[in-house]
Amino acid sequence: MAHEEALQMMTESEEESTFPSEEEEDFDDELLYFEERCDAAENTISKEKTPSSAHHTRATHKHLSAFNSVENLNICESDSDQMPAAKRARTLSWKAETDVDQVPQTLRFLPAREPGPQLSAADSHSPMSLFKLFFTESAVENLCHNTNAQAARAMSKGHKYKWTDVGVDELYRYIGLIFYMSVLKMSSIADYWRQDSPFSLPFPATVMSRDRYRTISWNLHMSHPDADEENDRKRSTDQHDRLFRIKPLMDTIRLACKAFYHPRRNLAVKERLVACRAKTGMRRCTKVKPTKLGFKFFDLSDSSNGYIVDFSVYTGKNSFPAGRGLSYDAVMSLLDRKVLGSGYHVYMDDFYTSPKLFTDLFTLKFGACGTYREQRKGFPKTAANSLSRSSSRGSIRWIRDGPLVCVKWMDMQVVSVCSTIHAAYTGDRVKRNIKAQHTKSVPCPAPVTAYSQHMGGVDLSNQLLQYYAAQHKTMKWYRKVFLHFLDIAANNAFILHKELIGNMTRKEFMEELIQSSTEHVPIPGAELTSDLIRNATVGRRICVHCKAVHGKRSQTPWKCQACDVYLCLQLNRNCFQEWHKSL
Repeated sequence: MAHEEALQMMTESEEESTFPSEEEEDFDDELLYFEERCDAAENTISKEKTPSSAHHTRATHKHLSAFNSVENLNICESDSDQMPAAKRARTLSWKAETDVDQVPQTLRFLPAREPGPQLSAADSHSPMSLFKLFFTESAVENLCHNTNAQAARAMSKGHKYKWTDVGVDELYRYIGLIFYMSVLKMSSIADYWRQDSPFSLPFPATVMSRDRYRTISWNLHMSHPDADEENDRKRSTDQHDRLFRIKPLMDTIRLACKAFYHPRRNLAVKERLVACRAKTGMRRCTKVKPTKLGFKFFDLSDSSNGYIVDFSVYTGKNSFPAGRGLSYDAVMSLLDRKVLGSGYHVYMDDFYTSPKLFTDLFTLKFGACGTYREQRKGFPKTAANSLSRSSSRGSIRWIRDGPLVCVKWMDMQVVSVCSTIHAAYTGDRVKRNIKAQHTKSVPCPAPVTAYSQHMGGVDLSNQLLQYYAAQHKTMKWYRKVFLHFLDIAANNAFILHKELIGNMTRKEFMEELIQSSTEHVPIPGAELTSDLIRNATVGRRICVHCKAVHGKRSQTPWKCQACDVYLCLQLNRNCFQEWHKSL
C-alpha cells in the first residue's frame, strides 16, 4: 500500500506541475533591468537617438539577459557622452580575489519529502524486491502481453520458429540472464550455451535454452504492435510520437525513480549517450565523448550517491514544447518544484549554463552552478582587467550582477564558472603540481570547488552504470533503450539497498539479483571453507540423474537450490540441464 500511495502522489504532482516562465514576465523583467542600467537620472539619453516606444517591440528586448551588463552599457555609451568615465570603467572591469564579494541570498532548503529512500529500513529488502519497484509485475505483465502479440504477428507473416507465450516468471528469468551476461562478458550470445569449449558456462542452459532466449529477444515489445502501426501512419504530422514504442515502460520507471527516493540538496544534470546506429532520426553524434553515436538521455541525479532521480530522451528539435532552446528546456523539464521542493543546488556543465536559465531557476528557488562558454550570449565580454596567458596560476577574476557571479580562474588554462549559490572567493586553496615532486597551494574560487565536488555525482552514476552494463548488439533501436532501462533500474535498486542496508558490493548485489530471478540455480552441497582439500571431498553426494538414467553412482558436490537434489555439472556431462528438461 505504501508503494501505491507514493506512486499516486507522484502522478498527481506531475499532472498539476507547471513552470512560471511566461514570456511577458521575462520581457518585463529584462526591460526593467535595462532601464535600471541606463537610469535617466544619471545617464541622459538623447530623445533623438532613442527609438520611440512604439518601435521598441518585444523582439527588440527579448534576448537581453540579466548578465548583459557589458552590451547594455555599450548601448548607453554610444547614445550618450554624459556617463562618468570612472563609473563606466568600474562597472566593466573584472575584479580580483582581493576584492570582497557580497554573498548572495541563501535559499532555504525546503524539500517536499524527507531526503533519502522512501522505504522503511525496518522491512526486509532483497535485491530482487528493490528491482521490482522499478520493473513491477504489472509492467512485466504488460511486456509479456505485447511480446506475445508481436510474436503472433511475426508468425502470421511467415516467420518459422517455435513459440509459446511468455509469462511473467519466465520474463524475469530472461532479465536475469541479461544481467548474468552483463557481469560475465562473452564475445557473442551463442557462446553462453556452448558445451564444447574450455570456457563453457553451465548456468545459462539451466535457465532457458538458447533458442528460447533468442525468440524472446526477437519479439520483445514495450508497446502493442497494433498501436505501433497506428502511430506509424501519423509520421510527418504533429500527432506522431517518436517515443511511442518505449513510452509505457519509460513512464513507469520515471515514476518509480521519483516515488521511492527523494534526493538530497545537491543535484547534477548531464547528458548520456546510449550507443546505437539505428537510423531513427533521434540519434545524435558527439565526437568528444567515448560513445560517439546514439540516443541522448538527459539525466538528473543525486550528487551524493549517483541515484538517477529523473531522465528524458531527446527526440529532435521539437523534443520540448517550451521552445527556449534545448539546453534551457532540458533542465527545466527535469526540475519539478512540486515534486522536489525548493532550495536545491543544481550543477551542470557548459552545454546548459546560460544567464537566462540561472536567473529563472533562482526565481523558482533553485540555486545553480556550472561552467560556461564565454562566447555564449549574455556573458560578459569585456577584456578590462581580465585574465591573460601570462596570468599566474591561481589568479581569479570575477563580476557579480545581482545573484549571478561570473568567475574566471587560471589553472593549467582558464576555467570559467557561473553561480547563483556562492561568493566569488571565500579563501579556499588547492594544491597543484608545479614541477616533479613539487606542489604549490593556490587560491581557488568557491564555485569551482563546489562544482568539482558535486558534478562527481554524474560521474559516479556513469561509473555504476558502466560496471555491469546490459548493453549488447540488438536488431531494433527500442531494445537498446530497453536494456538501458534495465541498467537504470538495477543502478537505482543497488543505491536503495546501499542506503537501507549497505552490506553488499555492486557485484554481490548483481549476483543475488541474478540468482533470485530463477529458482533452479546450482549451489555447493556443503558450506565452503578455507581448506581447499576439504572442499574437494566433503559434501559430495550421488547424482540423481546418473543413477536413474545410466545406473551409475557418480558423486557430485553440486545440487539444485530449488529441487534440493544433487546433479552433475561438468563440461562433458551436464546432468543439471538434462534433469530440468524432464521436469
